[in-house]
Amino acid sequence: MNIVPFKIEEYFTQYEFSVRYMMGSSDPESFTLSELVAMADPESLALWNQLPLGYTEYYGLPLLRAEISQLYSDLDQNHILVYSGAEEAIYITMQVLLKPNDHVVVVTPCYNSLKEVAKAVGARVTEMPLNCQNECWSLDLEKFSSLVTDQTKLIIINFPHNPTGFLPDLKTFQSIIEIARRHNTYLFSDEVFRLSERNPQDRLPNAVDYYEKALSLGVMSKSFGLPGLRIGWVASHMQNLLRDFGSYKNYTSMCNSAPSEILALIALRNKEQILKRVQGITQHNLDLLDKYFHRYPEVYQWERPRAGFVGFPKLKLKINIETFAKKFIEAENVLIVPDTMFDYSDNRFRIGYGRRYFVETLAKLERFTKRFL
Repeated sequence: MNIVPFKIEEYFTQYEFSVRYMMGSSDPESFTLSELVAMADPESLALWNQLPLGYTEYYGLPLLRAEISQLYSDLDQNHILVYSGAEEAIYITMQVLLKPNDHVVVVTPCYNSLKEVAKAVGARVTEMPLNCQNECWSLDLEKFSSLVTDQTKLIIINFPHNPTGFLPDLKTFQSIIEIARRHNTYLFSDEVFRLSERNPQDRLPNAVDYYEKALSLGVMSKSFGLPGLRIGWVASHMQNLLRDFGSYKNYTSMCNSAPSEILALIALRNKEQILKRVQGITQHNLDLLDKYFHRYPEVYQWERPRAGFVGFPKLKLKINIETFAKKFIEAENVLIVPDTMFDYSDNRFRIGYGRRYFVETLAKLERFTKRFL
């Protein structure tokens, strides 16, 4: 299988561990191992202290799958397959579901693998770009509906959205579900930023709770701030399909890290505490970011994210965004992500606001930007 370079990950490979500040990351402030273990209940702590470092079940630890299933309305552990991160889940889903010439519709811009793995399999991928008007992102349902046909094998959505922070309203989400149902199409719903909504009343249901042919993707990396665990999962009513995914997993990771599964269990059993800390940091930082962009309307076009930990502002200055980002690294040792890493070309960049050092990096961005005024 020939596949194009993973643009955003190649970009991170080049800079992530050499720059001092990551201002383009989609994951929020993380937790230390000691902080997480300190949250453990007696059962989880005993599992941690007595953990044999052997192989694990390819489906995932039953206790962990049971805990994950509680995030959904009508699923149990038999409807959950745990992976070594969300990326493995994306890769295996596309490999198992798709064959050459299958038709796929994907909402863009998006994380590269959501469309590139399907293309590498040989699928015909049709992109459905989000619109941006009047400082607001939206999805054109009429156009979206026209792209999906009875020949469409798979629809791929990502809400809350990366990199824009867009979150559709419930009516729009329900319309997407109905379009998929009308054409009997699989729906892969990337929900890794769910539970990060600024207003909990805006939270969308999990797609798997609405549609029998949906696959809901979750992960510990984003809303829970634990990317180092490398634990993700797919939830689905289609148990036969999950078994097929599991069989393919024997050719990739085979099984998950035993310590990571216990740590993920601890985190999920303390999700309210974890989510509260993450939201406290990100809400404060987003308010600062709002004020910053509103101070410079001649420099930036800004659409406030409704969820997640990233935004996608447009740079209005007469400088290419890739050049701007590179010079920002050289001058201030801070990384942002140019929109070209998402195959987008509107002089935008992804900015992350989930880290504790955000105040410092925002000051650096302001100082650097003033050079061009």
